[in-house]
Amino acid sequence: MLAKEKDNTYNGWTNYATWRIKLELIDNYETLEHLAPMFEPNHLKEYCEEIIASELNYKEGTFVEAYALTFLLDVNWHEISEHLQTDYIAQDMGLDYD
Repeated sequence: MLAKEKDNTYNGWTNYATWRIKLELIDNYETLEHLAPMFEPNHLKEYCEEIIASELNYKEGTFVEAYALTFLLDVNWHEISEHLQTDYIAQDMGLDYD
C-alpha cells in the first residue's frame, strides 16, 4: 500500500509561508509598483528581506532576524510573482482582480 502524501497547501497557496508573506509583507506593507510589471521572484525576495531588516532597525545577526530569514526559505516566490503579474494586468485593464 502506498502512503498518501501530506497536503501542505494553505488557503490555496503552496504552503503557509507563501500565503503569510503574500498577505503580510506584499499585500499589506506598501505598493509594489516599482517592481511592476514583471515582479521577478528574486526581487520580491530581496524586497521582503529589506522589510525585515528595516523592521529590525538593520541589526544583523539577531535571533529574530535568523528566524525571519529562515521562514523566507519556504516561500514559493514564483507563485507570488505569477499572482502579482495577473493582478497587475487585471488592474491595468480595469478588471476586478480580488
